[in-house]
Amino acid sequence: MLDQRSRTAGSTTAAGLIIKIGVLAVVAALAVWAALPLIAAGAWWGLALEAVVVAVLFFVYLQRRAIQLKYLIPGTLLLIAFQILPVVLTIGTSFSNYGDGHRVDKEQATEAIIAAGVQQTPGGATYLLAVGESAAGDLTLLLTDTADGSTWAGTAEGLTELDGATVDPTGRITAAPDYTVWTLADLNERQAELAELAVPTGEETGIKVQGLSAFEGQSTRSYDEACDCITDTANGTVWYADDETGSFLTEDGQAALVGWRVNIGADNYLAVITDPDIRGPFLGVFTWNVMFAAGSVLFTFAIGLGTAMALNRPGMRGTKVYRAFMILPYAMPSFAMLLVWAQMFNRDFGLVNELFNLNVAWYDGTWSARAMVLIANTWLGWPYMFLISLGALQALPSDSLEAAKIDGATGITAFRKITLPLLLIALTPLLISSFAFNFNNFNAIELLSGGHPFAAGDAVGGTDLLITYAFRQAFGSSSADYGFASAISVFIFLIVATISAFMFRFTRSQEDVYS
Repeated sequence: MLDQRSRTAGSTTAAGLIIKIGVLAVVAALAVWAALPLIAAGAWWGLALEAVVVAVLFFVYLQRRAIQLKYLIPGTLLLIAFQILPVVLTIGTSFSNYGDGHRVDKEQATEAIIAAGVQQTPGGATYLLAVGESAAGDLTLLLTDTADGSTWAGTAEGLTELDGATVDPTGRITAAPDYTVWTLADLNERQAELAELAVPTGEETGIKVQGLSAFEGQSTRSYDEACDCITDTANGTVWYADDETGSFLTEDGQAALVGWRVNIGADNYLAVITDPDIRGPFLGVFTWNVMFAAGSVLFTFAIGLGTAMALNRPGMRGTKVYRAFMILPYAMPSFAMLLVWAQMFNRDFGLVNELFNLNVAWYDGTWSARAMVLIANTWLGWPYMFLISLGALQALPSDSLEAAKIDGATGITAFRKITLPLLLIALTPLLISSFAFNFNNFNAIELLSGGHPFAAGDAVGGTDLLITYAFRQAFGSSSADYGFASAISVFIFLIVATISAFMFRFTRSQEDVYS
């Protein structure tokens, strides 16, 4: 019996050791895979951080001690990677001018400005142009030489011949191995990114993009390190570097096409407070954001609690069937349901107008659009409130309710003074989390209304929340401003954290009263 137990323990240990070796081998392989692009990019701090993480993992899991760390390390690393690091990067970006026109460093910006001054030289090569992204996400010019039909990939490093490309009857590249080719719509929307790309072919020559074609030529611009300026000999324009704004400026303040990323301090935050063109829309969006989140919580909780109380009656028949029907909206994918609701509010053929014989252009008016998103969000959210309210009602102490009945408290009085306060003690944390979720409910706004209605020339929609406003600043407008969008994201975090802290403090005071 003892020998059998020993063999069993030994086999278990051997199996565990094999699994441990396999897992650590996968970790080592992933580390090597991640290290190669870091080395290529010269990201030595990232490489050092990766080395430290791998060393800690091997140190912890190759010994029999530190049992607690073996359980804590995976969760801690995931917390740092997916929670703390994104927050730190967002805060760091919020103090910069990162965005269209300021995506690169100063050296790359200088090269791009010089490349923009390229003029075609006699006999220079001409190309049919397509634009794409490499597997690593690098913007690339996909070029077809009009003289011999050869295909080339142009990056900031220069031209490399491209094998295996597919071209259309005109010779333009439509597909290439390891590249995603942009559509014409992508090309029109992302001109700012394309303008920042400089493709050198020699010390003084480069590729110049012109519509859907490109050519090789020589630049009329040159950089002078002594004055930290760029001179265009064709028209005599001189741009001087301004390291505070990350731009090359002429003497009258005209900026060159491309700037570089710099730290601008708290300018993005101060703009929200001091710039009237930003402050007004921001306060309007913030006010509606609070109304939307509070209204969603209030309506869903009122309807959910009401239905829960209606079904929480002893001896009531068919309660299981009723509950099954009531949780259907919660069981359906919200993404699909939001799209369905968006069509139901269509003015011409929507179910809502047809059913109630209305002719309301829900998306054209600010308040009608806001009512629409609140109605749809309430329908999606109240089953959750129904479930948690029903569970809380069934968990209420029966002695308190019986004592209230003996004292003559019935109906509304018993609900207001006994049932509701006891429910709020249990449900307030969930209501706070629901408020925080709806405060950042990007899907509800983007899929239902897309932020509409928009006034003429206004970048802020009548139903925009702060999260959709930040998204529009970063990705949805003609020019991206990631620094400002990151500052808005930090504001959102501070607002939600402050409101949540206040509500949790209120909850603790309620617990003290009714404990």
